[in-house]
Amino acid sequence: MAEEHVQSLARGLAVIRAFDAASPALTLSDVARKTGLTRAAARRFLLTLADLGYVRTDGRLFSLSPRVLELGYAYLSSLSLPEVALPHLERLVAEVHESASVSVLDDTDIVYVARVPTARIMRVTIAIGTRFPAYCTSMGRVLLAWLPAEDLDAYLARADLRPLTPHTITSPVDLRAALDRARSQGWAMVDQELEEGLRSIAAPIRDRDGRVVAAVNISSHASRTTPESARRDLLPPLLATAAAIEADLRATAAANRRTPEPPAAADRRTPAPAAVNQTPPGRHRLGA
Repeated sequence: MAEEHVQSLARGLAVIRAFDAASPALTLSDVARKTGLTRAAARRFLLTLADLGYVRTDGRLFSLSPRVLELGYAYLSSLSLPEVALPHLERLVAEVHESASVSVLDDTDIVYVARVPTARIMRVTIAIGTRFPAYCTSMGRVLLAWLPAEDLDAYLARADLRPLTPHTITSPVDLRAALDRARSQGWAMVDQELEEGLRSIAAPIRDRDGRVVAAVNISSHASRTTPESARRDLLPPLLATAAAIEADLRATAAANRRTPEPPAAADRRTPAPAAVNQTPPGRHRLGA
């Protein structure tokens, strides 16, 4: 694959990723330092992104423009999962009065694709697109537990299992044991491994072929929920929500397979009378 790697594209994406919640505005030198590019190269990429409308500048500071959301929306709009999951998350949150989310696995991280929050229980704000390490999150444990063996081996070979709290599992052997436990019981609980005071429980979401494609969780503060009460009070509605999302995903997939016959085929069967002048159908914009 190395000969097909477009280095300029990779560098341009690195420039976009240099901006984050902690660094929403950067100087040219900041971008060069964070990406490892020379100042001249960073300047070319920034000005190109500005010409395309993805970056704006006041002459000294650069920041992303709202147009950069189009890049993520292209993925989300092709994925029915967020819109299918959201009403189920809303019902779940109304029932348990705790925050609920759906995420997918992306390399060594989970990425949030749907979320319904209640009171803020973490130091960081969680939004669509937020990433956390998979190994120390309940949704990550679920997604890792159902990976094929060779994919899990590859994950463990490249993941940085650093301790984020005194409770974080950092041993590959202990992590494999936790994943085996999650797979056998059908869900995972993580107790204050990502952040002190945060306890969460997650279940897998499967597609119509039975593959685990996402995870749904409930997170709560440890002062409100013990592990025992989470299993008793939160797990049953969580599993019911996962099953409901899976049912809707199957229905959506089935509906998408039932596509109507193109009008052109019907026109070939019943040609119009020769005396009628027909105007060729115009093109319609997607979503019009």
